[in-house]
Amino acid sequence: MGKKRIVKKSGGSVNKGLKSRALSRAPKRKMQTGVLHIHATYNNTKVLLSDTEGNTVTWSSSGGLGFAGAKKGTPFAAAKVGELIAEKAQMMGVQSVDAVIKGVGAGRESALRAFAGKGIDVSSIADKTPVPFNGPRQRRSRRV
Repeated sequence: MGKKRIVKKSGGSVNKGLKSRALSRAPKRKMQTGVLHIHATYNNTKVLLSDTEGNTVTWSSSGGLGFAGAKKGTPFAAAKVGELIAEKAQMMGVQSVDAVIKGVGAGRESALRAFAGKGIDVSSIADKTPVPFNGPRQRRSRRV
């Protein structure tokens, strides 16, 4: 007959080892203000913190936190990424950021809310989602 397998559901939470490793690699530089870039696609959410000149300081994504498959594009995963980047920003002494959001994914708003919930002031929000001028080729007209 064989052994009975017991399947444990993890509940879609963050992998603790990956989160602690990401926090240990936080940069040691100090800065007051920065730019928060949120790239939210249907499949993933990437959050990047840069200085005012645009040089990358730290970044993370929902896939990098241990979410896999369809869970990477969820608002919960995006919120966890936003919290992680906010913790890294607090270690560096960041007090205010300008947010630049790009993409149409589910995590656009929740990543920003989680970041702002950690006590860092979001002074402006800009939506830089690329919009096509003409887009893909139109469907052919239907012949009846």
